[in-house]
Amino acid sequence: MPTFKLPLSGDVVQSINPMTWWNSPVGSQFGLVNINLGRSGNPKVEEDLLSDFGSYGRQIGRLADALAVLARHFEKEMLRTEEGRKAYDGLMELTEAVAEAKKRRERGPTA
Repeated sequence: MPTFKLPLSGDVVQSINPMTWWNSPVGSQFGLVNINLGRSGNPKVEEDLLSDFGSYGRQIGRLADALAVLARHFEKEMLRTEEGRKAYDGLMELTEAVAEAKKRRERGPTA
């Protein structure tokens, strides 16, 4: 269940620099109500990882790229079982979708 916090209810961090508001630390306040969609055993470590290595999407993208290289290397072995085929197909679908999203982003908005 998400945690909802009202202003002045404690545990509030507010980003002040308007030039970096899109890259603020985890838990930053963007409005009057904070919504925390997850819990972490160590929020400070999560904050450090996000600031040092990028967003969760970037981290997952890097892992997916590495897994795709391994999956292609072991493709024959993976495709021998139904479970392996599903995993392989799902990973390839994910990496293709990410590549397509990146291409769309690079092209910019269409007029």
